[in-house]
Amino acid sequence: MRSLGAVVARAEAERVRRALSDSGVLRGELVVARDGDEVIFPVSGPPIDPVPGARFEEREFVERTPAAPSSYRDLAQVPEELRDSLPRSFDVIGDIVLVRIPDELLPHSVAIGAALLEFVPGARLVGRDGGVHGESRLRQLERLAGSGGWTTVHRENGVHLETDLERAYFSPRLAREHARVAEEVRSGERVIDFACGIAPFGAHIVRDGRARELVAVDSNPAATELAQRNLASAGPARPWRVLTDSIERFAPVAGTCERAILNLPHGGVKYLPSVGATLEREGTLHYYERTERSRLRNRPGELVQTVGTIVPGTWSVPEVHVVHPYSPTEDIVAYRIVRG
Repeated sequence: MRSLGAVVARAEAERVRRALSDSGVLRGELVVARDGDEVIFPVSGPPIDPVPGARFEEREFVERTPAAPSSYRDLAQVPEELRDSLPRSFDVIGDIVLVRIPDELLPHSVAIGAALLEFVPGARLVGRDGGVHGESRLRQLERLAGSGGWTTVHRENGVHLETDLERAYFSPRLAREHARVAEEVRSGERVIDFACGIAPFGAHIVRDGRARELVAVDSNPAATELAQRNLASAGPARPWRVLTDSIERFAPVAGTCERAILNLPHGGVKYLPSVGATLEREGTLHYYERTERSRLRNRPGELVQTVGTIVPGTWSVPEVHVVHPYSPTEDIVAYRIVRG
């Protein structure tokens, strides 16, 4: 585009640039031009004070391409005094983005949703995550931006998972856990996945093909319907099966297994004895819960006491690790519990 320019010799360019910048006439939205040994700075008009060595004339300039934002926070239209409260993380599940929004930013939820929809590649729908509630662990969802329903296909570690965020629980933050637990399964093990949800653990295990049988059970029929499809797409029709049942009813008739999974962070501890009773000697339980950081040091001993006072065996917790933060004072923690 055409603009007034300050034409200077290359040797004088930096001195003149500083003078033009200090005087407030340098146009930052246009790219500085070069013509042989001369440099041409785009300006909005001649500066009040003379600039020795510069002559001013109309020239053609290229418009500067705006830098891509490094974060959705750069795009969010919220008051400056609230910008530091913008969430620094969000979940991407397939082509859906979920974000938790603090109370002080709730009036600006739509603006945050619009910024995320623009920033996240491939995003189709942005929703506010109001947390997980009830026995079926369903999320409270509010549509903020985008279109379409809450069904999507999520891809992690080479596994495709169909999910419906309104009807079944799934967290993309456990992707490493899904792969890690599957890698630990030894050839010939029977594995029971209690409260399986849409069966992300099971899909990885079936895909790897070492278990002699995988049993996935959940009390939510919408979740088990999706689990059935996800396991079918992960591997052969056998050796897996999906059941719709509660832990209370199923555990006593489940039979024994070499490995069990209990990913029920909210209140799952009450099922530890019944789930632990399904383990063979030297069997392993992968247990996930929401743990207060102040209790983490003593929590393994508490879990051993919870299961060991009811189920015979020499119980131990040889491995504990934090999966991800949950709240300012809590983490989702993985416990590897072994029945000796």
